Amino acid sequence: MASKPTSMTIRAYDVGFGDCFLLSFDYASGTRHVLIDFGSTRNPSGKEGQGNYLERIAAQIKADCGGKLTAVVATHRHKDHISGFTNTGSKGPGAVIRALKPEIVLQPWTEDPDAARDAKKPTKGLRGARLRRNLMLRNLEDMNRFAGFAQQAASRLQGSHLARARAQLDFLGDDNDLANRDAVVNLMTMGKRKPRYLFAGAPSGLESLLPGVKVHVLGPPTLEQDPRIKTQTDQQADEFWHLRSGFWARRGALAKTKGALSAPLFPRLIAGGSAPWDARWFRYHAQIEQAEALLSIVRTLDDAMNNTSLVLLFEIGDTCLLFPGDAQWENWRYALGQAKYQKLLARVNVYKVGHHGSLNATPKTLWKGFANKGGAGSAHRLLSLLSTKDGVHGESEATAVPRSTLVKALKENSTLIDTRDAKPSELSRRQVITL
Repeated sequence: MASKPTSMTIRAYDVGFGDCFLLSFDYASGTRHVLIDFGSTRNPSGKEGQGNYLERIAAQIKADCGGKLTAVVATHRHKDHISGFTNTGSKGPGAVIRALKPEIVLQPWTEDPDAARDAKKPTKGLRGARLRRNLMLRNLEDMNRFAGFAQQAASRLQGSHLARARAQLDFLGDDNDLANRDAVVNLMTMGKRKPRYLFAGAPSGLESLLPGVKVHVLGPPTLEQDPRIKTQTDQQADEFWHLRSGFWARRGALAKTKGALSAPLFPRLIAGGSAPWDARWFRYHAQIEQAEALLSIVRTLDDAMNNTSLVLLFEIGDTCLLFPGDAQWENWRYALGQAKYQKLLARVNVYKVGHHGSLNATPKTLWKGFANKGGAGSAHRLLSLLSTKDGVHGESEATAVPRSTLVKALKENSTLIDTRDAKPSELSRRQVITL
């Protein structure tokens, strides 16, 4: 085998609001393929009614990798990144991916099912696969139930004045409520080798599988590496999925109760009766307060999960490819503060845009540090990859994903490959890079 690949192909699959990328490294003896994420919460525009769309994508991945994957990377647990790994009764898109027999699965250290409740870093040894799976699923239930509770509450919020809050609660609840936990189990058991739970600076496990390719793990940091994230952990038990007590356990117990979670405040109104104007005024404002309270909790949950994202940088000679999942500031802060990582990030040639184009997932410090960004015709111009869908996430121009100001900067200062530009007949957009 050649000491390093001579070229590579990047495929960005048009999954709508989600991420799915295939990196194909070409060696003299053959091609090796790494799948990074596979999930969606909304099918792409124009492809909404195409049956099980993710099964079509899985079949295309199988064809593109020639029936064999070298590795699978699941950057974090959000549905729009892992729902494609669903394997229900050996069926579904996850069954197709499993049959591609990846050598190894890489996930963030916060997924380590053996970690203690107050873990600050991943465990060294992993034993008892069945026990770990069962424990992990039990520990996830509290978070899952609360996200589901938020969706249920959203359906009970009536009135046009709550339309935006209702839509966001439904979206965020769906993304964080993993009813299809088959995807979680499938990822735990898919690889031939033991899964790797990675943190900043850890060996990736791909060293022997991708000769000539250095894979730098820039995030997420552990609590020992960056104690500043501990404040967030204390407030948000969802930061690490193995936490079993406290707020989420109580929420889990609440969700187990039979019947309605709470009695309606004005039962006569639900039955269609009338009420005095002051009661109607109170109901109106109580609903707004309820919606905002639920949204603040679910947004916090959503941000915390994004900050567990793996941040991987692939270095092949002079070419550097950055895939940060949905990492946001609390995750980025550690890498951006390290001189060795700053130098690597400055050299990035290919950037997978974080969190489908939200502004807070591409810190300005990161963006300003890219030495290869520039106008059309610039030498070694930065290539940006954006996988997104309009009108799904965000309530206004100030919070919309993708953020228009970021997309404008990407178009002006990089060569942008945007999955929204895929034709109705296209399942992916591809770019070949000579190394």
